[in-house]
Amino acid sequence: MIKSRRGLIAAIITLAGVTLAGVMFFAARQPSSQLDRELSAQVTKILEESSPDEHHAHGHGTIDTRVICAVEPFGVEPPGAKSLVEVTWVYARHLCAVTGEGTDWAQSVRASGPIAVKISIPPQVRVPAPGPGYRDHVLRLIPERYHAQALKEEFADESFIDLARERFAQQVTRRQG
Repeated sequence: MIKSRRGLIAAIITLAGVTLAGVMFFAARQPSSQLDRELSAQVTKILEESSPDEHHAHGHGTIDTRVICAVEPFGVEPPGAKSLVEVTWVYARHLCAVTGEGTDWAQSVRASGPIAVKISIPPQVRVPAPGPGYRDHVLRLIPERYHAQALKEEFADESFIDLARERFAQQVTRRQG
């Protein structure tokens, strides 16, 4: 009876160890959600604090308005960076909405798509050229290892958009009040 209990305990411990090792391996191979949140905040700040001329280059108008953005990172340079200070380039999906007199999110002017942002002083924002050949412009802008993510049209995590929508509503309310 002692042998079978010891065997059972050993089997449970071994199974738990293998399960934990598998979870740790899987977690180590997934992009850091904390890093994604930090990158999202950094790129959002860069986009929202851009000058009017810079926004026109990004496809946003800014006359008597404010730009509110959602950013979902899908890649970094160098690959495998684990912290914000290691990142030189962020590849992300963005959605920026322009506030205006009496507008709400659903009726706002918006620009969206993949972007490349160099985290530097000053930061650099690159967007694919619109119009004919857009897909090719995206593929030239974004490294090949991220092409599948760059060509997706939807955010994988809608919470990035939900936060931007809330900030948009707050900004419109402030302007009206």
